[in-house]
Amino acid sequence: MTFPLDRRTFLAATAAAFLAPDVARAAGLEFGEAQPFSFAWLVDQARQRAAAPYREPYRPAPDVVQMIDYDAHGKIRFRPQDALFADGPGVYPVTFFHLGQLFPKSVAMHALADGKAREILYSDSYFDMPAGSPAHRLPKDAGFAGFRFQELRFRDDWRTQDWLAFLGASYFRAIGALGQYGLSARGLAVDVAASKPEEFPDFVAFWIESGASEDAPNYVYALLDGPSVSGAYAFKIWRTRGVVMEVETRLFLRQGIERLGVAPLTSMFWFGEYGRAYREDWRPEVHDSDGLALWTGSGERIWRPLNNPDRVVTSSFVDKSPQGFGLLQRDRALDHYLDGVNYALRPSLWVEPLNDWGPGAVQLVEIPTDDEIHDNIVAFWVPEAPAEAGQELSFRYRLHWLADEPYPVGSLATVTAPRIGRGGQPGRPRPPGVVKFMVEFAGAPLKGLPDGVKPEAVVSASRGKLSYIFTEPVPRTPRWRAQFDVAADGEAPVELRLFLRDPRTQAPLSETWLYQLWPAQRR
Repeated sequence: MTFPLDRRTFLAATAAAFLAPDVARAAGLEFGEAQPFSFAWLVDQARQRAAAPYREPYRPAPDVVQMIDYDAHGKIRFRPQDALFADGPGVYPVTFFHLGQLFPKSVAMHALADGKAREILYSDSYFDMPAGSPAHRLPKDAGFAGFRFQELRFRDDWRTQDWLAFLGASYFRAIGALGQYGLSARGLAVDVAASKPEEFPDFVAFWIESGASEDAPNYVYALLDGPSVSGAYAFKIWRTRGVVMEVETRLFLRQGIERLGVAPLTSMFWFGEYGRAYREDWRPEVHDSDGLALWTGSGERIWRPLNNPDRVVTSSFVDKSPQGFGLLQRDRALDHYLDGVNYALRPSLWVEPLNDWGPGAVQLVEIPTDDEIHDNIVAFWVPEAPAEAGQELSFRYRLHWLADEPYPVGSLATVTAPRIGRGGQPGRPRPPGVVKFMVEFAGAPLKGLPDGVKPEAVVSASRGKLSYIFTEPVPRTPRWRAQFDVAADGEAPVELRLFLRDPRTQAPLSETWLYQLWPAQRR
């Protein structure tokens, strides 16, 4: 499936005026010559690149760009009056990011209308910056680092408010239904936590088209290139109560890839209420996401809380034709974070396959971190078949940047909080090496239980001994919690699995909770 280019009567009527040189000058931007464009052409460009040796993206004046550090880059602002589509024809203006120490590679930008593309030519006059900024010393062909969509140009705040940004390698992110940025997505993940160094392919060129109306989709096309792979991407994007994207990608492999990560999500988890070390930080919890949600091909709903381990850990959830997965921020209580950076409002991001992905696994990589400034969580789909040189692969999926998963568990109760402490019983000596879990659930199936009927906790562990397994209502709330102790020696992790079921019918009442316990970290 491709996204057609002849679908907009409005843009067809205004495209000629948009591409006219005098309109370009009036908008403050300068453009190159108009060229035909289609997704089929872009796919062919990716195919041709993959057949040739890899070439690094252009890095203009590296010594100068290195001088544009974090502080200097923060003082460079694109002038909103020069935004692409500031005067139409699209309703969402586009502004651009400047190159800098953290974003040194030049990315080609093109304005797209009615099947014709024109490159947007760089000029430092598009940016407000201090007179002494090293950015003034860049060459005229320096180019841009990335771009972002601003809010509706009919709104008073569009010059200061954006809702989607592409910046750095193949990273992009969008705000969710609560109006806050958080975790990121990527075009592709290559060899994350593999036996060889991770590769970061780049989006080297974009073609951008703003929607003709508030409800119309926006279109972004991107050319990806890296040492092992080249690819063509088509993004069909709606600004809804959050942001929804349909993504189509065609990949062409130059080299074999040990771990090909499709639809990768990248987030941060420092600590939660259940895993923080004593005096780690003054806040109760710090994270962009608190769990991985899975909807398997067989229909099982799974919730796996995130960890900050003491080593790099990769967990693989084998599946066939998954219905979806995502990194979610479920805890929305403001007083659970107690800071001013809006962790309680960070978006959840859900991946919904639109074609059959076949057999493979959702893989979760958790990387140690000692601060909130590092993204240390990655989740993606890995096909079962080896990714070999010369292969052509195609994937289609939808990304939902929302407050919660787009397809709620519904008939099942969900996990609201896991709590972890020392095992044993109050008033007695606590046995060494025993860990107690209290996992809370909430949802309609638990509210509907008749008096005298308790949900049954079905618990299993990959190793070790389980004890004190029971359920009880959480006082003065509609929630239930399952309690159990686990004792295990050694260094190897213990994989825990728990769900609630109806003792009368044996039917599940809740989603499945998974957890990876490292006994050595609990000593």
